[in-house]
Amino acid sequence: MTEQAPGPNEFPRLVERARMGDGIRHLEADAAERAALARRFALVSIDRLEAEVTLTAEDETVTASGTLRARFVQSCAISGEDLPVSVEEPILFRFVPTGTYGPDEEVELSEEDCETIEYAGGAFDLGEAVAQSMALTIDPYATGPNADRARKDAGLLDEDQTGPFAALARLKKD
Repeated sequence: MTEQAPGPNEFPRLVERARMGDGIRHLEADAAERAALARRFALVSIDRLEAEVTLTAEDETVTASGTLRARFVQSCAISGEDLPVSVEEPILFRFVPTGTYGPDEEVELSEEDCETIEYAGGAFDLGEAVAQSMALTIDPYATGPNADRARKDAGLLDEDQTGPFAALARLKKD
């Protein structure tokens, strides 16, 4: 379970629970929002961030399900070169009023359960939830086609030399 980020965020799409109704929402980040999110998530750029989300309410709980689509450029973890990434993933989260769960209450989640996000004041930020979902798709260890060359040039060992079977391979050579 997470709480909404305090203060303003880069992709605000506030939804008032009392006035939302059920239905599909299309969210799309503009150029300024994408640039701000790229800075926040340490990406070179975000060329596209959008989502189609269906909101369904039951009492004060709102379930959001849909599809996230994004295109961004991140840096190779080894060479620093630009790596273009395209994402199309299902998203599913539930917004619940703050205090729905006690501070020490453990919530058992299965793989099928969705992210639970608390909201206060009768409104939740759908844009922030979508932005955080996109952030979860970023591979912090992504490597590009020139990573091996960059490792070699820097004198770094590659995975074959440092992986779990590397020591066994060296013993076998001796």
